[in-house]
Amino acid sequence: MDEPTVLDLPVEGGTLRVLRFGRGPRTALAAHGITGSGMSFRALARRLPGEWSLFAPDLRGRGGSADTPGPYGLGRHAADLCRLAQDLGGGRPVALTGHSMGAYVALIAAARRPALFDRLLLVDGGLPLPVPPGADLDAVLDTTLGPALARLGRTYETDAAYVDFFREHPALGPHWNADIEAYVRYDIAGPRGARRSKVREEAVRHDGRDLLTSADRFAAGLTGLGVPALLLHAPLGLLGQEPPMLPAPVVERWTGGPGSLPAELIEGCNHYTILLGTAARTVAERFVALGG
Repeated sequence: MDEPTVLDLPVEGGTLRVLRFGRGPRTALAAHGITGSGMSFRALARRLPGEWSLFAPDLRGRGGSADTPGPYGLGRHAADLCRLAQDLGGGRPVALTGHSMGAYVALIAAARRPALFDRLLLVDGGLPLPVPPGADLDAVLDTTLGPALARLGRTYETDAAYVDFFREHPALGPHWNADIEAYVRYDIAGPRGARRSKVREEAVRHDGRDLLTSADRFAAGLTGLGVPALLLHAPLGLLGQEPPMLPAPVVERWTGGPGSLPAELIEGCNHYTILLGTAARTVAERFVALGG
């Protein structure tokens, strides 16, 4: 299940590149992070039972969907997920997951159209994040995303140079494996001598600002969910160290109480390796079990 089948599926205004992992009759749909691609689910897909197919779109402005027109925004991505779920489900609900920004997109989709989904797995994302009043949102994004955003304005002489940039990333380099390398290489575009990421910076900044200013929308989605849901979160953040992506007070606010969102801390991983490392096995197990 390592290498996906590449599909181009219709959405409003164009098509999305969608990576299909597996050939089983049960359908899962997965939304990636803010500078990611569908290839971030390669390790997870490989650990799903054989009866599953996992469809992982490149969201607008990323990967093979880099040229799919905007407008961007989490609501737009959620509408795309709903369209894919409707088309791929064949009249049956599909399993839904999202990582990082993709968890917020998946939450909005499930809140809007719960009949399309039979479960929702949020992976290190999906909870409202505190933002100081009057904060410079682009400065917050620069600080939070760090190397993930910095690479978008650079070019690289060779594919190897681009890969080496990621090997130096503190959250990825120490855990380097074939899944991380496949994820990185899938992101490379541009002419010889000026290789670059496929991700459009304007899409990232638009979606990032939307994420930082939508706490009320996420809160409403979490309190009114109509599908079984679970949050899996990592103890380490985007730079492979504390603080985590989801601060402990935020997790405590939204999980643990009667009727609140169930949650599990996955030890020994960071924001990226919860999907791209050995923790992907646990994520896959929880995803399958969530549907009962």
